Amino acid sequence: MPDLTHGDDAAAVNALRSSVMRLSRRIKHQRVDESLSPTEMSVLGTLARCGSATPGELARKEHVQPPSMTRIVALLEAKGLVRLEPHPDDRRQKVVTQTEQAEAMLEESRRRRNAWLAELVDGLDEDEWAKLRAAAPVLEKLAQL
Repeated sequence: MPDLTHGDDAAAVNALRSSVMRLSRRIKHQRVDESLSPTEMSVLGTLARCGSATPGELARKEHVQPPSMTRIVALLEAKGLVRLEPHPDDRRQKVVTQTEQAEAMLEESRRRRNAWLAELVDGLDEDEWAKLRAAAPVLEKLAQL
């Protein structure tokens, strides 16, 4: 575990936080559909990764309040990116499912962001690229914790 009272560990944690945040902001600007908010894109990404979910489940996964998720789902439905279907076990609930339009938009967004990131990686030397490839699974694990 990092010792944040130790100068090197504290500096590494700070550098990691700062660089991940800056890179994340820059990646978010590589969107296909500028009319979608980052939160709307995040919800679509969650649906793509996890499959259909109730608005309550989405709210928990996205760390937002259920009324906020209800509004987000309504906006996405109005844009044709999700559809609401009856819950198979509970008639009081709905299940949110992404549409083919959302799938295509997310795929294009991934393609564009990957191409942009690949251009950045071109600026690294072979040793830096090898270190980044090795760090990718660790960063993925951090993102899942």
